[in-house]
Amino acid sequence: QVQLVESGGGLVQAGGSLRLSCAASGRTFSNYAMGWFRQAPGNEREFVAVISWGGGSTRYADSVKGRFTISRDNAKNTVYLQMNSLKPEDTAVYYCAANSRAFATGRASYDYWGQGTQVTVSS
Repeated sequence: QVQLVESGGGLVQAGGSLRLSCAASGRTFSNYAMGWFRQAPGNEREFVAVISWGGGSTRYADSVKGRFTISRDNAKNTVYLQMNSLKPEDTAVYYCAANSRAFATGRASYDYWGQGTQVTVSS
């Protein structure tokens, strides 16, 4: 089992920045690719970013490319999502997730999920 706890969400004006954190406990953190997903009201949960086991590879949704950066610190069992130039359409609950099998963008590939943290971007 892996337990994931997100933090760092909040209310920010358009153009601002936030950094989300996801602390993991349980099994060996470095065995898992880590992803960030988000879900806005009435929408499906969508992929945002993923980082590989050692942090050497990343992938982003087109909607956040160039604005968001995913990183991880395996010594601290933590994955981060730095969000810059935020837009109102980034408003959503953000979830981190862990996956031991693949460097994946699909929700079905992920075994463990956090409870989510709300990000609200005002215009």
